[in-house]
Amino acid sequence: MRIRQKIRRVLTALAVVLPLVTGVSALSAPTAVAAGPDPLPLTVTNNSNRSDAVHLYVLGTNLNTGRLGYVNAGGAFTPWPPGANPPSPAPDVAIAGPGNGGSTTLRIPRMLSGRVYLSFGQKIKFFLTPDGLVQPAPWAGGDPNRDILFDWSEFTYDNAGLFINSSQVDMFSVPHAVGLTNGAGANKEAGRLKANGRENIFNAVQAQPGFSNLVYNRLRVLAPGKGLDSGKFSGDYLDGYVTNAWNTYKSTPLTVVPFEAEPGKKFTGRTGGDDVMRFTNTSGATVASFSKPSTRDVFNCDGRLQAPNDQVVGPIARTLCAALHRSTLGYLHTQPTYDAGQFYKQSVTDHYSRIVHEQMVDGKAYGFAFDDVGHFESLVHDGDPRSARIILTAF
Repeated sequence: MRIRQKIRRVLTALAVVLPLVTGVSALSAPTAVAAGPDPLPLTVTNNSNRSDAVHLYVLGTNLNTGRLGYVNAGGAFTPWPPGANPPSPAPDVAIAGPGNGGSTTLRIPRMLSGRVYLSFGQKIKFFLTPDGLVQPAPWAGGDPNRDILFDWSEFTYDNAGLFINSSQVDMFSVPHAVGLTNGAGANKEAGRLKANGRENIFNAVQAQPGFSNLVYNRLRVLAPGKGLDSGKFSGDYLDGYVTNAWNTYKSTPLTVVPFEAEPGKKFTGRTGGDDVMRFTNTSGATVASFSKPSTRDVFNCDGRLQAPNDQVVGPIARTLCAALHRSTLGYLHTQPTYDAGQFYKQSVTDHYSRIVHEQMVDGKAYGFAFDDVGHFESLVHDGDPRSARIILTAF
């Protein structure tokens, strides 16, 4: 849960513009020194069966300085130059990727948190403003990357080791797995799709009532939050379900146990006549309150479900958001739920996330921002990484 928060803080993943300088205090790293090499080799292998040229980009934030920039193939970090208004084109920092059946090794410096972007055929167009980097936002009309086939993985390499994940929080497009090998020679992997998984995701979302407009030209499937923002998804889709769930806790208490390793740390939620759900700790003190969220709040895990990086309000908010996406809130009264067999059982649910999870070999994905609640995210971590990898799988 914490690593997703770190990545979201660094990347401002739900925003279009990234600041050139971020709050270093929010990015402070553990004092322990990781055992992995600096830089860390990350090999991109192309098993896509496509003939298109592949372009790679390593973008992120230097956790020592808070500066946002890019990394070249040798692992050297360079801050972005200042931009302009209107946004000016960013320098072309693409790294030539592998042809089908080949591999390219990148190098990731320690104390970097960011993304590895990859595109097929055309290069991605990045822009700079005085305030930061304008990332591709293909859900927005007029975005110059809208008709480019591209995707990304997210990572943080710091003194706690390597965290790397595939992400479907904003969209699903290019099937790829992420992995690492640690100092003991053990391999870890996440994000691998089943055979024909990409086609199955596109077809299932296309066939799901209310979700079909999220599919764009077989290039990508937008997450509902991005579809909502671009007018391709209903802004009140979850409203009835959320109201029913909120009303359930006017007569039944909700127990939230946000830390798996601390089962005694519990919070009890009850909804008042004003539709505000208030949580008390085991001493009876009110420690958090949440007004009934909108469909937009739920799909973006923000707004009335905004999760600060603390030890009380944020963990409760993340738990509520996950339970609403998985349509377990209102039905299972202790949260989070660790039984994936209970997820997405209601007719009104996050069918996008359900479909993506169904097509993963291990059932794990980042279908929404807090899909790591309960450890159902497509992430691998090791404190002693020796190499990392991204595998582009066939489609």
